[in-house]
Amino acid sequence: MWSYIIRRLIYYIPVYLGVILMVMAILRIQDPVAIHLGKNATPEKIAVTKKAFGLDKPFITQYATFLKKLVTFDFTEQSWDFPGVTVGSMIRRSIVPSLSITVPALILTTILSICVGMISAYFRGRTIDKTLVFFAVLGMCISVLVYIILGQYFGAYLIYKETGHELFAIQGYEPGLQYWAHYCLLPVMISVIVAMGYDTRFYRAVMVEETGRDYIKTARAKGVTKRKVMFVHMLKNAMIPIVTQVMITLPFLITGSIVLEMYFGIPGMGRALIMAVNAKDFPVIQAFTAVFAALFIVTIILTDVLYALVDPRIRLS
Repeated sequence: MWSYIIRRLIYYIPVYLGVILMVMAILRIQDPVAIHLGKNATPEKIAVTKKAFGLDKPFITQYATFLKKLVTFDFTEQSWDFPGVTVGSMIRRSIVPSLSITVPALILTTILSICVGMISAYFRGRTIDKTLVFFAVLGMCISVLVYIILGQYFGAYLIYKETGHELFAIQGYEPGLQYWAHYCLLPVMISVIVAMGYDTRFYRAVMVEETGRDYIKTARAKGVTKRKVMFVHMLKNAMIPIVTQVMITLPFLITGSIVLEMYFGIPGMGRALIMAVNAKDFPVIQAFTAVFAALFIVTIILTDVLYALVDPRIRLS
């Protein structure tokens, strides 16, 4: 397995280098220093700022310097929008708030969606199946902004207005487990409601497809009850698409939910990236993009490894 992982890492090194090259080239289509300083900046000030940030050097030199920083995990470059604050400190500071939302949301969404999908497949064609599919489609058809507005009004503002007790915060974040429910539970519930619409339909389709497999027919012919076939045998054999669906979501555990973080004022990585884009904060955008690209590559490799772990028929080669 380790030899396979090493081979895959070597295979993806050129891909990662190409992604970094393309990102750096795109960020330099327009002069990042001139954009950051604004239209009133003089050519002399632009030239001095470029020299201070090392952007006056040839592109290949800048590329090599940035790769060296990535390899050595050197994220000491300072933010343009927040002088004195390093990119590394911004990444470290924003990871925990993002994980506070995304990890519980992923766990709850996966468990609930699999259960609902299996129940829907078990009662396929019946009223309960049609009802569950209806609410799943309804959940995915409504914009997340609608859920955010309704959640903030009915779940936070209205409760506070009627009871005088702030059950959920409309905006803000405080570190610590004792504050998690107050600041993060409402965004997590909204994330679960939105994601369950997509995941439930996917898992239902997977379970329905599995019902036509030969092993299901064999088990039924041996007298195994439909309930045991559905909730024991079939779940084990459906792990490949389940792993795929979960791993697709995994990189976003770190990047965070941009929309939820923006509207709830949670200082996660998604919000930090959007603020950096709006502020034309060049070092932050460049570093965050490189980190995100690395996360996606690691996720792809980890997915292949998990395939072999959950299905003995798959061999890593």
